Amino acid sequence: MAKQVFINLAVTDLQKSVDFYTALGFTNNPQFSDDTGKCMVWSENIFVMLLSHEKFAGFATKPIADTKSNVAALFSLSVDSVDEVNNIVTNGLKAGGKEPSEMKDYGFMQQRTIEDFDGHTWEIFYMDMSKFPAQQ
Repeated sequence: MAKQVFINLAVTDLQKSVDFYTALGFTNNPQFSDDTGKCMVWSENIFVMLLSHEKFAGFATKPIADTKSNVAALFSLSVDSVDEVNNIVTNGLKAGGKEPSEMKDYGFMQQRTIEDFDGHTWEIFYMDMSKFPAQQ
């Protein structure tokens, strides 16, 4: 079996969250979804599990973080162009997301940040390795 990444997120409104992640470009895998959790697919090996607080709490050994006022993690997704970065964030904003900071341009990498309704923070970026600074 291929190595895969599953990111589990506690969300307060499952359908609103599904709509938001769909706007970003994720697709739902109904095989691993039910009324308490939805499996959202980014790529062949990357999945985001949107879980109700009750479902998430069943897996957690600590209280669920308040990600609207505290950062629990930063999740980053690479894409193939700056245009794709902008399209994803624009679609996420139209779906109700929040952009907490302006685009960052590091020369070799452009990055925008978007938060979902629960404050989970995603960095969408394009990296051009041909522009990566040479090591000294």
